[in-house]
Amino acid sequence: MNPFSAVSRYFAPPPPTPRRSADEVAAVYPSYRWQMLQATFLGYATYYLVRNNLAPIKIELQSALGLDKSMLGNIGAATAISYGIGKFFMGVLSDRSDARKFMTAGLVLSALCNFAFGAVANYPMHLFLWSLNGLAQGMGWPPCGRTLGHWFSESERGLKFSIWNTSHNFGGAIAGVMAAWAVREFGGWQYAFYVPGAISLVGAAFIYSTLRDTPQSVGLPPIEEYRNDYPAAAGEAGVVEERDLTVREILIDKVLLNPWVWLLAAANFFAYITRYSMLDWGPTYLREVKGASLEGGAYSTAALELGGIPSTIALGWLSDKLGGRRGMVASLCMIPIVAAFTVILYTPKGYLWLDMTMLFTIGFFIDPVINLITIAALDIASKKAIGAAAGFIGLLGYLGRTVQEKGFGWAVHTYSKSIGVDGAWDLVLYSILACGVLSGVLLAFTWKMRPRA
Repeated sequence: MNPFSAVSRYFAPPPPTPRRSADEVAAVYPSYRWQMLQATFLGYATYYLVRNNLAPIKIELQSALGLDKSMLGNIGAATAISYGIGKFFMGVLSDRSDARKFMTAGLVLSALCNFAFGAVANYPMHLFLWSLNGLAQGMGWPPCGRTLGHWFSESERGLKFSIWNTSHNFGGAIAGVMAAWAVREFGGWQYAFYVPGAISLVGAAFIYSTLRDTPQSVGLPPIEEYRNDYPAAAGEAGVVEERDLTVREILIDKVLLNPWVWLLAAANFFAYITRYSMLDWGPTYLREVKGASLEGGAYSTAALELGGIPSTIALGWLSDKLGGRRGMVASLCMIPIVAAFTVILYTPKGYLWLDMTMLFTIGFFIDPVINLITIAALDIASKKAIGAAAGFIGLLGYLGRTVQEKGFGWAVHTYSKSIGVDGAWDLVLYSILACGVLSGVLLAFTWKMRPRA
């Protein structure tokens, strides 16, 4: 038996089941929609437990394994690029796969990578394993996007996607604190990977038991028909006819030949540098420059992640109320982000509370930007190509993350000898400021963009 054929059959989307009666549809559709939001929210939050657990313990890895910042930057950069590539290719695959099986498999693979990472103390193996983890992590977002795109219509997408998008804030905030706690509690850096890995296996079982693919797979009508959002797209008697797109239609027609997707991807490149700079290097920066403790550094990731929860929901809802003007809202968000980084740059040691406040502010505004860029891509592509569109934009974003992981690690390692640690970190912050400005300028070109009817 061809193993690739067997895998393809396993992940194939479930076929439509016989349509339920109108009364049954009205009774069960709302509960199914809540179930899908809950499953994707908790499932994706769990993905972050086995993804954001390395940054808070970089200094511990340095001491225990003799790594320098350039080597740690290599691990982060390799992971970022593998995740970007994974998100792109997994996105294309997920558009033609069962979301439940796809998302479950990715989380199990990520857990296994975490167990293996904690079990070895070898730099090349760590580089390989965390890169492999990046590929597995690429199986998280696309099935969530596929699920939400099929269960929630365009007119409610800004709010519902934004509620779901805060899952990474919860997961990311818990991940850093959990990693630091596990190291302190069990006395070894390895437990920053063992504990989240064990929890993620429970999360995988939850995803498999609760997630469902499309409404049609459980005998329900397409979401547009259920909500009667776009009757012009419906056929006779208001029935919406749907078909899966070919790989060429998804990848070429809907993504690579769409200039707006390229513009959003370019803006995402610089937005990711802005967002992930402090998630990846913030704990180290605060400990080396601002005098924070291990727990204090970990709390910086919590401040960033928690800051984005209320704003992501509120600004996603606002973009719906503004007729889908995602680009306008996102571009305006970049202004306070640049201002907050400027305050951090010029705040002296001893004012950690102010640094934390600014990190909360950055999280408050940068997470809506990343969220709205993705929703804008869905608006102009198709729910049938959401994985590929988001994957391509994510690929450019994670190229940006790769640049900052490797570039910032190399810069601090190299220039600390000539201009001092503080001077090297100042150089990093100036680079972040420039990226924030560039992202805001590119997003301004999408100011008038609205969803396609």
